[in-house]
Amino acid sequence: MSNILISKPDARLSGEVILPGSKSESNRALIMQALCEERVEIRNLSEAADTVTLQALLDGRDRNQVLDVGPAGTAMRFLTAFCAVTEGEWTLTGSKRMKERPIGILADALRQLGADIQYLEEEGFPPMRIRGKRLDKASEVRIPGNISSQYISALLMIAPALPNGLSIHLSGTIGSRPYIEMTLAMMGELGIRHEWTGNTIHVGAQRYQPAVLSIEPDWSGASYWYSMAALCEEADLTLPYLKQQSLQGDREITKIMEAFGVRTHFSAGGIRLSRGETAAGAWESAEIGTGAGETAARGIAAGETVARESASGEREIDFIHCPDLAQTVISCCTALRQNAVFTGLESLKIKETDRVEALQNELGKFGARLIENAEGNRWELDTSGVFIPEAAPVIHTYHDHRMAMALAPLAIRLGPMEIEDKEVVVKSYPTFWKDLDKHGFKMAAAQINT
Repeated sequence: MSNILISKPDARLSGEVILPGSKSESNRALIMQALCEERVEIRNLSEAADTVTLQALLDGRDRNQVLDVGPAGTAMRFLTAFCAVTEGEWTLTGSKRMKERPIGILADALRQLGADIQYLEEEGFPPMRIRGKRLDKASEVRIPGNISSQYISALLMIAPALPNGLSIHLSGTIGSRPYIEMTLAMMGELGIRHEWTGNTIHVGAQRYQPAVLSIEPDWSGASYWYSMAALCEEADLTLPYLKQQSLQGDREITKIMEAFGVRTHFSAGGIRLSRGETAAGAWESAEIGTGAGETAARGIAAGETVARESASGEREIDFIHCPDLAQTVISCCTALRQNAVFTGLESLKIKETDRVEALQNELGKFGARLIENAEGNRWELDTSGVFIPEAAPVIHTYHDHRMAMALAPLAIRLGPMEIEDKEVVVKSYPTFWKDLDKHGFKMAAAQINT
């Protein structure tokens, strides 16, 4: 397992960063392409390992095959639904961690529709044997809205192929709503109509139509550069091809990072990030500049806010609709020694690792404390003890790409660090270390003794 020792000799960033295509959009596009009976062209498909895995499994499948997704959680969820409606017998499996990640809620919903799904080891977890067939037992399901948007997206994408369509009733709070909206918008590009009334989404029986799907660069990947800009004294970065009107929920990083003094300037060609010495990392209340003489609302949807001031006067950030930003923002707060309160982290506990516990462990190496309340729905970051370690700490990544990329920017403020298992970033951003090298980070190989 190869490690990397990283440092940043100055606190300045400038230049251009070409981000990979969105993994979230790419994986949805591949499933829709496979469900369409005619040609769907995909442009700028992500080179992320998860997408490469999903594409290989879809391209190489036959009617009686073991599909091993490895650590690709999105592929597991999407293929579970896809295989259920595709003729053949499939054994769907994955890595050791994947076998610990629950799939029962999605499998139960598919069984209600008539799916033939059998667990091969532990009930409610992969691996599974799935016999694909026509699902006509029911035309509606009820599913929790706050567990995983990937379950909902998986059901939505197969809905047009069901003989009576599908109505999905979402119970409770709807989390990661932008990811559901992304799925529906992409389905719309292929001619699929839907109705979303209250907490019910209905998709009638239809056929996907041939079209071209163009994949936007990854806003999750952009979030790491926002963090770096926030930690620098000066930053002037260009990220081409990102859109102001994006399908990706992680565009919320533009609003969150405005509080750290990072300005976003939109243009037809992408975005420019700027930060000057006047901001100095202070919490600000200004609206985000769009570069077009307008301001953007501070919220994900009408009436909702992603960042606000808590009753105690600290900044409170809600990640319910953008959980993949949590590690990046919490790490950035640590390096800036900004106490804050966080909500909407519940889904982080069933990701590649328990991301909350992982953050508590690794940020603790710099003296930060991430404290969970008794109800498990609110976390307070205490940065009063944050320090710069005398020796470079070893940052464990827990086989989680976002742990590596979220903590790497801390080298700007908190000194050199050794990041475990540098190859883990290939899951979503294969050129991450090369891009850091181009922008002034110093890196050297290191080898952990295990």
